[in-house]
Amino acid sequence: MKKSILALSSAFLVAFSINAQKVEFEEYDLNNGMHVILHQDNSAPVVTTSVMYHVGAKDEQPDRTGMAHFFEHLLFEGTKNIGKGEWFKIVSSNGGKNNANTTDDRTYYYEVFPSNNLELGLWMESERLLHPIIGQEGVDTQNEVVKEEKRLRFDNQPYSRFLEYVKKEIFKKHPYKGTTIGEMEHLDAATLEEFLAFNKKFYTPNNATLVVAGDIDVASAKKMIEDYFGPIPRGEDIKRNVIQEEPITEAISATGYDPNIQIPAVMTAYRTPSMKTKDSRVLDMISSYLSTGKSSVLYKKLVDTKKIALQAGAINLSQEDYGTYIIYGLPQGDNKLTDIVKEIDEEIVKLQTDLISEKTYQKLQNQFENQFVNSNSSVEGIANSLARYNVLYGDTNLINTEIDIYRSITREDIREVAKKYLNPNQRLTLEYLPKK
Repeated sequence: MKKSILALSSAFLVAFSINAQKVEFEEYDLNNGMHVILHQDNSAPVVTTSVMYHVGAKDEQPDRTGMAHFFEHLLFEGTKNIGKGEWFKIVSSNGGKNNANTTDDRTYYYEVFPSNNLELGLWMESERLLHPIIGQEGVDTQNEVVKEEKRLRFDNQPYSRFLEYVKKEIFKKHPYKGTTIGEMEHLDAATLEEFLAFNKKFYTPNNATLVVAGDIDVASAKKMIEDYFGPIPRGEDIKRNVIQEEPITEAISATGYDPNIQIPAVMTAYRTPSMKTKDSRVLDMISSYLSTGKSSVLYKKLVDTKKIALQAGAINLSQEDYGTYIIYGLPQGDNKLTDIVKEIDEEIVKLQTDLISEKTYQKLQNQFENQFVNSNSSVEGIANSLARYNVLYGDTNLINTEIDIYRSITREDIREVAKKYLNPNQRLTLEYLPKK
């Protein structure tokens, strides 16, 4: 029976490998340093134009947090040739959609259009880069928009501030200790000259990757890209120094409060290596083992069987410089937070001591093969992946090869990585409590 299960798992792996078609792409640099990636897929008349800038919350000054996210908003205000409030109207009236998002490491803008509007998408992104209007009126408008977003997504959302408390304790020097949305008093204090300087420093073609993916003619796309982005002047090279953190060698205890919750929570958090490392991918697998689905270890034990938790899980927050690995639980009834930590620690010790079963290992492999296939199932997803792998990993072809890293992970790797990073003397224990 065991051999039959393993044979079936292997068959699934082969099937996934067959379905996971290689993503073909071409990449090159413009003379001004902008990196360009083209992916042709003529199966549907849709095209995605996107630009990822290598700037995020970690690039801000300590007394001007929130600047990168603020700029994501500000650069929809309008340009020399796109009037205030017209950006979204132009996109929707031409059958498209668009959005943007900011993390600690990068800022990403994109449009999805019918393929006959490729030139429109390229023109709009070149306008954002070449002719943005950054004035006091736009700053004041977006200041209120960002404040409202902070109120809705953070200040008034249950459990929305736990990551803020975790990062503040896990990182003492690195800018990851802050939040992407930042402190509102910092944005209130920022001058127009500071906003203009931020734009001049980071919004340059040599700090950007342009991706065009979908139903395109490559030669025609290249000409349009050169016409719209080629004349943009190169900016000064950005010098980056990764701020090093001292290893955590003693347990940290902290308390966070949230006025929007009635049920407390507990988090154990560990500082882990960069997303670029194999160890970070192993931690991804450990997260899936612990908390993906109702058949996962923590759900079955804490929620289903012992009924001491309403919810439990693990998050591997992998980032460019460091990662943060978080295991959490919400108690049920009168059960204590310390009881939840004790039960979680028992499962971590098992991971550190014993190899997971071959059946469980094959299940994990299947999950990651499935995720890999799904991430490349749409042109929009492919565009995002191409930009991300280039900007944050420095290797665009990881869109095809990262799955090989996951395939190479062994049961022994899982045990050793758990032993290396998930130890009580290397962590923060955060009690996240209702604020009366």
